[in-house]
Amino acid sequence: MKTALTLAATLLLSACAAQSNADAASLFVSNQSEYFEAVKAAEPGDVITLKNGEWKDFEILLTGEGREDAPITLTAETKGEVIITGESNLRLGGEYLHVTGLVFKDGYTPTKEVIAFRKNKSLLANNSRVSEIVIDNFNQPDRREPSFWVMMYGKNNRFDHNHLVGKRNAGVTMAVRLNSEESLENRHLIDHNYFGPRSILGSNGGETLRIGTSHHSRKNSFTRVENNYFDRADGELEIISNKSGRNEFIGNTFYKSRGTLTMRHGNNNLVEGNVFFGENADHTGGIRVINAGQTIRNNYMEGLKGTRFGGALVVMNGVPNGPINRYDPVINAEIINNTLVDSDNVQLGAGSDEERSGVPEDSRVANNLIVNSDGRDVFTVYDDMSGIEFENNVLGSMDPPSFATGFERKSVTMSRADNGLLYPQDGIDAGVKRGLKVTTKEMVGPNWYPKTEPNVAFGSGNVIKISPKEGAIYEAVQLASAGDTIELAAGDYNVTKFLKLDKALTFAGQGDVDITFERSALFEILDGASLRLTGLTISGSEAPDYTGNSVIRTSPYAMLRNYRLEIEDVNFVDMDINRAFNIVTAAKGTFADNISVINATFSDVSGAVFSLNKEIDDYGIYNAEYLTITDSTFENIQGDIVDYYRGGTDESTFGPHFELTGSTVKNVGKGGRNKSKSSILLHGVQVTNIEGNTFEDCAPIVLNHTVAEPKSFVTGNSFKNTPMPVNVELNSGLEPTAIVKDNKVVN
Repeated sequence: MKTALTLAATLLLSACAAQSNADAASLFVSNQSEYFEAVKAAEPGDVITLKNGEWKDFEILLTGEGREDAPITLTAETKGEVIITGESNLRLGGEYLHVTGLVFKDGYTPTKEVIAFRKNKSLLANNSRVSEIVIDNFNQPDRREPSFWVMMYGKNNRFDHNHLVGKRNAGVTMAVRLNSEESLENRHLIDHNYFGPRSILGSNGGETLRIGTSHHSRKNSFTRVENNYFDRADGELEIISNKSGRNEFIGNTFYKSRGTLTMRHGNNNLVEGNVFFGENADHTGGIRVINAGQTIRNNYMEGLKGTRFGGALVVMNGVPNGPINRYDPVINAEIINNTLVDSDNVQLGAGSDEERSGVPEDSRVANNLIVNSDGRDVFTVYDDMSGIEFENNVLGSMDPPSFATGFERKSVTMSRADNGLLYPQDGIDAGVKRGLKVTTKEMVGPNWYPKTEPNVAFGSGNVIKISPKEGAIYEAVQLASAGDTIELAAGDYNVTKFLKLDKALTFAGQGDVDITFERSALFEILDGASLRLTGLTISGSEAPDYTGNSVIRTSPYAMLRNYRLEIEDVNFVDMDINRAFNIVTAAKGTFADNISVINATFSDVSGAVFSLNKEIDDYGIYNAEYLTITDSTFENIQGDIVDYYRGGTDESTFGPHFELTGSTVKNVGKGGRNKSKSSILLHGVQVTNIEGNTFEDCAPIVLNHTVAEPKSFVTGNSFKNTPMPVNVELNSGLEPTAIVKDNKVVN
């Protein structure tokens, strides 16, 4: 009898469900008014379809009560052909909602979130899904204004097969919030998403994914992050910032991404089956371990070049009994069956200082394989490691370290398997398992939206040839497209208008090309522009008799897009018609990925050659990531070759970087208005290499160290009638840490 009643009830429920699904409506809408009326009327199983085209200034709100077998769905007439622009966003509130097929581009959110899994604090989304959504360069107009692209609230939500690319302003790309009881232990699933290139932010606040915050970090989230692809996610030190407990990071791939998957807060998390391909790119890292109960197993890391907190494998020191926002000590960690190939740094006890004195305890590092083709010793140990048991770890290219047993050197031959990973071929059982499945770029995101390169390469477009006539350069700029080269025939060119650039352009001289200009700047780099100069002579002799001219300056307004500046075989002369005439001036709120100078000359300059000192708020923000100068000449420069400033004590960035090699520096830094009294002023620069240069009759190099563990090298230079470099440790109280050696001093 009981079985018969159960069967009857099941048949009745199935019939009701079938009837309900049969009643589901397909609601096609052509404008916002129709959409909001459709939402009001939506029932379980209904599908609301947006007409193809542009929907501008559209604050989408999807609310309702769907069912597991009959969600309320919002979709596009054709996936990828509904474009949400202007000041727009998406909020979901209710149960069993699904949004799919929309593209957000050419705009920004009017609130703090582009996609929010809640209507407001009282109506969250649960059991809901966002899939095959694109957010492409949908940023606030000012890079300093924070916003978040995706915020997950509620419980049991899924975010999958989406495409997020071009996050440029402050604020995490995606976050899971645990700021209410309704969002704790949420069991969200984040899977098969393409987290496309995120450019260097140049400050803290550039994470790609964060789960929790320090305030709720000792609560559990149970979020699962699985089979996602992180492509050059370079925002800051932490690619993923885990700040809650009981989360799982499984099967994700990190490609050429600067930073690490960081267990910043929260206990009992699992990191398993992830793959890190660094491709030997600068600052590419792996996994950073902090807090209690972390399991790090079966992860593969290859070609990672990160150092310190950004190393391939980093086990931190913590703060004993510290406040909730500090580093908790590593306790009961399991780090097993991981493979590290050609990856430079394993850091143990990283961050050890008077505050971070809590060493790892009751932890185990076992069955890991470390192989480096160059045989380098990858270990750096900052404190007592007796709290870690090391067991059956295999070293394929170095002798066992002295700080612990549990390492054995073996002859290891590696070969690449079908999954793209290197495995030992000598019966060695250490390292990742052979069945590891690697998430590729093709597996993630919507299959209808292309994964394009973030930057237009110099010289990738057409060649526009011009000859010396009035207005020729200006006219060529107006006609040019991104990637084009403007080729200047030999002769004299006088530019009477600002050359305002909004695209990547190359200016290349053929023969003797001399350029003068009559405005306060020759080039102004606007948002979206980059500039390459080669084979030119640029004179400031016709510039206005004003204070503060520049050859190249950035927009005076904050720029979202990072720019690139390349200078090769260019002569800069007669930049002294008035005081403070700089070659390059960067404005506040602008950021260069790279400034490179090769075989250039700079003579008779009344200001600085590179003025990169406008971020003076001491928030850890700066104007350029890399400045590299090679085989160049500087003579009669009244200011500094570079005035480079990064203030504050935040540790979330890798830069700035400065390199000067093979160059001649004569009579630099001695101008009466040069307040620094230096030839090179580096404040807060994290990586410095000044090598193989000749300094004559110059003011000293000044290195002001402010934060972290800056690496400064001044080696193999000649100093004639020039004081030796000055190194000051402004905050640590340490003795000077710059390496100054093998220099020749001539009086």
